[in-house]
Amino acid sequence: MKGGKVLAIVGPTASGKSALADKVAAQLHTSEISIDAMQVYRGMDIGTAKTPVAERVCPLLMVDMADIVDNYSVQLFQTQAREYIDKLQADDQLPVLCGGTGLYLDAVIDDMRFPKGQTDSAARKKYEALAEKEDVEALYTLLQERDPDSADIIHPHNIRRVIRALEMLDEGKSYATQHKGLYKRASWYQTQIYGIAMERERLYRRIDTRVDAMFDEGLVKEVKGLMDQGLASALTALQAIGYKEIVSALNGEITLDEARKLIKKNTRHLAKRQLSWFHRDPRVNWLDLDKMTSDEAAEQIIAAVGEW
Repeated sequence: MKGGKVLAIVGPTASGKSALADKVAAQLHTSEISIDAMQVYRGMDIGTAKTPVAERVCPLLMVDMADIVDNYSVQLFQTQAREYIDKLQADDQLPVLCGGTGLYLDAVIDDMRFPKGQTDSAARKKYEALAEKEDVEALYTLLQERDPDSADIIHPHNIRRVIRALEMLDEGKSYATQHKGLYKRASWYQTQIYGIAMERERLYRRIDTRVDAMFDEGLVKEVKGLMDQGLASALTALQAIGYKEIVSALNGEITLDEARKLIKKNTRHLAKRQLSWFHRDPRVNWLDLDKMTSDEAAEQIIAAVGEW
């Protein structure tokens, strides 16, 4: 245990966790720290459901940290997020983490360390080229086929780790075998984690409604602007759901209507993966938003913090 107390509010996309975190952070007079792998990129606003600046009720940190052409890593996220946490704690504020990228949460609150691989290996270049030609989903499927044990402990969107695991297979090694040296669930901070739960069909309806709203808010225009900045060749940022599908549509590979349907489908799959990830963590206290309102959930969290 290295640091002080941290509060985390997690859950699947479109579940309402940002609104809940806003309420909690405002009552605690503190800042939120986004734990979203794609909100770190500048300009990716509508498609990542980044809270607009004018609507933020408290400071939102760990957003707009990198350009879309940067291959931002979980290791860098860990370093920068912990710097923010330590500053907030030094000011006697309780940091409120909020998001759906489970790997990023674990990297921050747990003792997760990252081994260095050779960045210029022929195998790595091969898989990076394959990622550019297809996408990280294809690479992850390949890893599932070749080494399901390693695939089970790597987040599907962690392209760097997926590539590293495939690279290790080519070297005759297994990422899963060496995983014990990478990560043990030993706490870095004293953390209370709250997860949002709701009936699956209701969540899927919320996802469909959110995707339609993103199109109404100008998602296609946002993607066009980002393509001018190099989005189509961005190794990591292009993996974001809502962006890769529209890039395909703008390139004439599918229609915009097909892209909309594909975004909804892929987002539902993402939500399932997020729930599976968080359900594996016994520390998560689940809040059923089918049985309570967001305000009631906030009151429950605040009350628990008061007794902490």
